[in-house]
Amino acid sequence: MRKTVLAAALLLVSLPLGALAMDEHAAVQPNAIKWGPAPPALPPGAQLAVLAGDPGKDGVYTVRVKLPTGYKVPPHTHPTDENVTVLSGAFHIGMGDQLDAKKGETLKAGGFVHVATGMHHYAWTSAPTVIQIHGMGPFAINYLNPADDPRNKSAAKQ
Repeated sequence: MRKTVLAAALLLVSLPLGALAMDEHAAVQPNAIKWGPAPPALPPGAQLAVLAGDPGKDGVYTVRVKLPTGYKVPPHTHPTDENVTVLSGAFHIGMGDQLDAKKGETLKAGGFVHVATGMHHYAWTSAPTVIQIHGMGPFAINYLNPADDPRNKSAAKQ
């Protein structure tokens, strides 16, 4: 009787774990990553690849971003948490309302930063850099100064 109860308990405990398994999976080799221009919400010069999910919709997403030397993302916020892992290069990030290279922190390959919803922050690079961003979508970027928003600059040119 005890063995039957124990076996049943183990089976019940294992069921929720199976329910968490995803119906799909993504395995992407580095040479198969499809890079393209980053969306207009980011300053020109970045390249982006979507690895999983859709950053423009509700749900989990993972993207990679290639940033050239000297790339700057002015102070901004996000309506969801942002998680960034540095894959190569030097990614600098600072908290606050003004981009100040003296106050930021340098993250090298393997470095990670979590930025909570609504946190004022900015970023820049000092070498060609590749980062991976993951979180819950939809991803959005809200610049503190509307003049820093590249979408406003594009609209002004039209």
